Amino acid sequence: MTTTPPPTPPPPAPPPGGGLPPGAAPGLTPPEPAERIRLAYSNRAQSDYVFTNIGMNVLLFFVTCGVWSYYVFYQLMRRMRDHNARRLEMLEGANELAWQQANARGLGDELRPNFERIAGNLAVLRGLTTEFRDPALWLVIAIFSSGIGLIIGFVFLDQDLVKHDAAEGAVEAELAAIFTRLGHPLPAPDPGRQKGNHNYGGRIAAYVLSCGFYGLWWYCDLMREPNRHFEHNWAWDDALAGAVQQTQPAA
Repeated sequence: MTTTPPPTPPPPAPPPGGGLPPGAAPGLTPPEPAERIRLAYSNRAQSDYVFTNIGMNVLLFFVTCGVWSYYVFYQLMRRMRDHNARRLEMLEGANELAWQQANARGLGDELRPNFERIAGNLAVLRGLTTEFRDPALWLVIAIFSSGIGLIIGFVFLDQDLVKHDAAEGAVEAELAAIFTRLGHPLPAPDPGRQKGNHNYGGRIAAYVLSCGFYGLWWYCDLMREPNRHFEHNWAWDDALAGAVQQTQPAA
């Protein structure tokens, strides 16, 4: 469950370094923000599965008479679900750390509008983690639905990527402004990285008219586009990890 940003005018800022930022989800006490970021950063190799040889995957579709395509579909679903969860954890940790730092320096009121905008976009990312995206169940649906489940899954995968990228890009932009104000500059996200939705009607028509062969092209896009998305994320993750290290007291 999430909370909405506080009304305008905002209430007084909490004591320096204390409290949760606007829109933070209540619940059990999470690890310290820096530790949340570290864990999410270290889990990148497990969540951000990259297809390194897309052509070989297409060849295996033919060699296995289509069986390999179901393995790829499972991995597409799994990596989008896991990537969404990992990035949410990382961005929430960065948001909480920035909130603590801002209040410790007396900048809470000045930066509150940034935090309130972050809260709305983090709510979008949290919502994505609650969608029905279990890869094993979607694999079963794809196998027993005569291709209909695959098409629906393809649409959901693309919609999730577009929605996820827009929300996290907005969070990154606000965090870049906040951390820069705190003396730990972060790069602003590249607005050119954002993609639009696929032409679902046209793609579905091409899929049907080609007796499923267009699905190979669609598969390639669903492998390639998140690969590029991850590369943008990794560069920003690296910059965030460096900025967080600067905020920590010397041992």
